[in-house]
Amino acid sequence: MDLEFDARYDEFRNQVRDFVANNRPPLNFGLSDGDNTDRVAWLKLQIEHGYWARTIPKEYGGYGAAPDLLETVIMDEEFNKAGVTRGMMAQGPSMLVPTLLSHGTEEQRKRWIGPTLRGEVIWCQGYSEPGSGSDLASLQTRASEDGDDFIINGQKIWTSTADKSQMCFILVRTEPDAKKHEGISYILLPMDAPGIDVQPLRTMSGDIGENSFNQVFFTDVRVPKANVVGKRGEGWKIANTTLKHERSSLNANAEGTLMRLARLMNRETINGVPAMASPVYRDRLMKLQARALSMKYHSMRMLTCTLKDESPGVAGLIVKLQNCQLNFDMAALAIDVMGELGALYDPSKYERERGYWQAHSIFSLGLIIGGGTAQIQKNIIAERGLGMPREPKPAKA
Repeated sequence: MDLEFDARYDEFRNQVRDFVANNRPPLNFGLSDGDNTDRVAWLKLQIEHGYWARTIPKEYGGYGAAPDLLETVIMDEEFNKAGVTRGMMAQGPSMLVPTLLSHGTEEQRKRWIGPTLRGEVIWCQGYSEPGSGSDLASLQTRASEDGDDFIINGQKIWTSTADKSQMCFILVRTEPDAKKHEGISYILLPMDAPGIDVQPLRTMSGDIGENSFNQVFFTDVRVPKANVVGKRGEGWKIANTTLKHERSSLNANAEGTLMRLARLMNRETINGVPAMASPVYRDRLMKLQARALSMKYHSMRMLTCTLKDESPGVAGLIVKLQNCQLNFDMAALAIDVMGELGALYDPSKYERERGYWQAHSIFSLGLIIGGGTAQIQKNIIAERGLGMPREPKPAKA
């Protein structure tokens, strides 16, 4: 991996730095209900300058630049230094868009990729069910045929941001007599279709942050067969493409979170002395910095494999396990640095950064479980990556 910057990259860095200095998103930028004008305007501006959706083809709403590893590194570094979010971390851009680029029809790509990248359409992921979490292939939500449509009945759970989303990419069983991993289809479903009931789930994070969980009930929900991505009954293969990008997206921006943590440690004081001056806190920060840099360069390795159309192998399997724990540990240090103020949940004049670290801590803890628990990830690494024997199943009575 050659990470040397020549004059062309120095000029590119100056361009990025000037853009960030002269353009900043509104403070309330997010997925909240209501007017999304600020979000859309900010993402469109980034796309126009090539700092978001940089390598997505122009015909699908992106900037259309050739892939370049060092340009990606420079953009992430400069946005992180300024404390500004590059693009939008959401399920649509990070998970659905690359799936449509790989498996979608031309009509699906042109219809959905652009609005998704601009934040005009928010997506949720309909995967987990009450009896199908880690064993996702056992899902029971079914779709029966009715002319040119499917009629969907069933339930999904832990559906993040379903209460804020306009669309859902959902897995349903269209061939009930097929084997467990077969007969599943991957469908794009409008969340305002009649028969959908979204019920928010109260979690220990309360109302802090924007990360909401929901259970969703489907009763005779009609969706066109044209909304199937890829071939009917091959949804498991397509779902694994989405899962690959989901786990890769969890490797994003650990460096930015670390910089935010360092800024907090310089601001917070203990008996009038900045927390950064504490050798105990500083030692913890340095250990986290080493792990964050390790994940940063590992993400470059993943990106290089993507650019070369190569499989990362076992290297791609460790991302979710390592980065979820890293994010939780960074949030834990931030909360310790804030002392008794770190325990605040409800809005208060004493809270820091609008409760960001409390929300980040609880959400990161949830991600250690969600999207494939840490224990499941270790099994995947052992069995698929290292070729170790599968865990024995209990003997039948």
